Amino acid sequence: MSELLPFEVVKTAEKTEYTIIWLHGLGADGNDFVPLVPELRLPESLAIKFIFPHAPVRPITLNNGYEMRAWFDMFSLDRNNNTDESDLLTTVGWINQFIDREIENGVPSTNILLAGFSQGGVIALHAGLRYSKKLAGVMALSTYVPFDENLFKQTSSEQNGLPIFAAHGMRDPVIPVASWQDYVPKLEVQGFDVEAHSYDMEHSLCAQEVKDVSQWLQRVLT
Repeated sequence: MSELLPFEVVKTAEKTEYTIIWLHGLGADGNDFVPLVPELRLPESLAIKFIFPHAPVRPITLNNGYEMRAWFDMFSLDRNNNTDESDLLTTVGWINQFIDREIENGVPSTNILLAGFSQGGVIALHAGLRYSKKLAGVMALSTYVPFDENLFKQTSSEQNGLPIFAAHGMRDPVIPVASWQDYVPKLEVQGFDVEAHSYDMEHSLCAQEVKDVSQWLQRVLT
């Protein structure tokens, strides 16, 4: 296995049973969601290792080649066709390495969950639905689903009925709520166990969303 991307780790207990791999958004880094862990107010009995990878620094075409941390390049604001699918799938391979390593370290795949915000949510869905072993779930926050037809063609049968938490801000100026309204029904048609929430917020998280995430995690990780 090639070397993993750099990452941050937060554990809620010395000995953990579950792993959540959480992917940040464009221009952020793995530290972005580290402060959220205590805000989730998870019970001590739910022993989780949070892994927060750092995306590579790369030029972004949409931003005139400005370099920033990104899971894939972006060419335009057209969410259906704003990147190269092979670029996206390369990153999926990097995330698979994190899952593979956790399994090698003794964590059952059914105790591993992927989460992502914005660009990170794109990767969490594309990686989670394709992964060859059953996962605990996917958390998709303020995101969208490019190349959805190919994704559903390549979805692993192991992920049938996978729990998915899909949340979005009704006033999101970065990724319009129409993206959420488009992909959630498609996930439901595919038979995934989707818990969908919308909030009166922009491209961010809010207190009610954090509470809902906590309750969902406690439901799917027990």
